[in-house]
Amino acid sequence: MIALLAGKLAHKSPDFIILDIGGVGYRVQIPFSTYYALPDAGGVVTLNIYTHVKEDAINLYGFRTMAEKEMFQLLISVSGVGPKLGNGILSNIEAENLSDALIRGDLARLSAIPGIGKKTAERLVLELREKVKKMGPFSIREDAPPSPGRQDIRDDVISALVNLGYKEAVVQKALEAIDIPADASVESILKQALKKLMK
Repeated sequence: MIALLAGKLAHKSPDFIILDIGGVGYRVQIPFSTYYALPDAGGVVTLNIYTHVKEDAINLYGFRTMAEKEMFQLLISVSGVGPKLGNGILSNIEAENLSDALIRGDLARLSAIPGIGKKTAERLVLELREKVKKMGPFSIREDAPPSPGRQDIRDDVISALVNLGYKEAVVQKALEAIDIPADASVESILKQALKKLMK
């Protein structure tokens, strides 16, 4: 099983990256929290990896911190929560805030995440509250400097949010309500859009 990858960032997008390691490109799916912390393409990256093996595929999920990876593994241990949904949860709420929500039993906060209904939120709290308490405090993530703006930034943001389960029309409406500067980065727009969508 692959547990750690370190290499050059060959491709960077909100939902996955490609790491060039000795001339071999590894496709790694990531949550937004990890995406925000990545350097520009060409930079060196080290990620904690979870390897998910299926009959027809091997998928890699990457996380900036071990705490994020551990939270991901806790999430997918819950019945009905697969790797895609676990990744989506961590894209909508950072591990530290998720930990707080689980410990406090904040069903409203958890139910607001796409793909998580009330029953799943209750199951998450029931199964993970005590396990999360044992994990201890999470380290605060430092924001990475924003990357230069691109013409297709809006499309990247829409694609990433639709992949998380939001309706495209709803995403479009949220983006229309945001003042987007000409030099805005994907990271900054994603953060603003998520704030609007989570209200």
